Amino acid sequence: MAFTVFREMKPLQQLILSAFVVIVCFLLFMTVSLIVAIPIFGMETVMNVPFVTGFDDPAVINMLKYFQIVQSFGLFIVPPIILGWLFYGNFIEYLYLNKTIIASSVCIVAVLMVSASPLINFIGELNAGMDLPDWMSGVEQWMKASEEKATKLTEAFLDVKTYRGLLLNLFMIAVLPAFGEEFLFRGIIQRIFTRITRNVNWGIWISAILFSAMHMQFYGFVPRMLLGALFGYLLVWSGSLWIPVIAHFINNGIAIVAAFYINQHKLSPYIEEIGSTHNTYYLTVISFIFVTALLVFFRKQNSKQSLSRNSQLTVDSLQ
Repeated sequence: MAFTVFREMKPLQQLILSAFVVIVCFLLFMTVSLIVAIPIFGMETVMNVPFVTGFDDPAVINMLKYFQIVQSFGLFIVPPIILGWLFYGNFIEYLYLNKTIIASSVCIVAVLMVSASPLINFIGELNAGMDLPDWMSGVEQWMKASEEKATKLTEAFLDVKTYRGLLLNLFMIAVLPAFGEEFLFRGIIQRIFTRITRNVNWGIWISAILFSAMHMQFYGFVPRMLLGALFGYLLVWSGSLWIPVIAHFINNGIAIVAAFYINQHKLSPYIEEIGSTHNTYYLTVISFIFVTALLVFFRKQNSKQSLSRNSQLTVDSLQ
């Protein structure tokens, strides 16, 4: 009885409990990871983590990668599993991980994410040109400083020379976020806000906004929010969280592999600008047409699997 009471919670209560579980898990994992890190990296190195500004020292990068992996488990992967068990008694079913997926849908999603790259680059370029009013200059400077630090850290993470380093990056930046962020934002948060607002679309977009805001990278906020919404609709239309997990992995994986071969001088850096430069705007239009057509086809193909069709996202069924 002590645990079944959580299954009768109202959505706002679920939201509060979710925030509590996420914070507790994060603090617990980070505390344990700090204790473990001291004999591995040294007390002085660990204690200086909050003050790190340069990323030239390989030892510092390895330590930051270690904390990044721990954070993924403590912040994104473990809390949704606990919450799915508390709210339903079976986290696999609660997170829509028991749903059958159509093999052809996986192929469509793979083509979709590749086709979307020029469009994402174009939107990202527009977002990067954001200019705030003069009276918000202080905020703008803080946002630019945060963006610059995040960019430098990402570049340091991606600057690997071996396939072992590439595989670690794929695990750290593609596999873990694909599982963890989809578990939390689509599996838990989207579901809760769908119940609160009594509207599937609001649930998708609110969770997408929170998903983008969590990254604290303001000059990439819009494309990341749109990706979050895309993942949300893929969940609703397919009835399975595996589809947005796969889409998320492909999106991140493409960037990681491209960065690796660019650093190896086997791929032109120009590939990262496709769709965002004057001479490639036509690819943005083609990308938009392809993405729209693929989404329409995907939705039709999965109409019988849809969560809304099966009443999986209706207010009454989300207990």
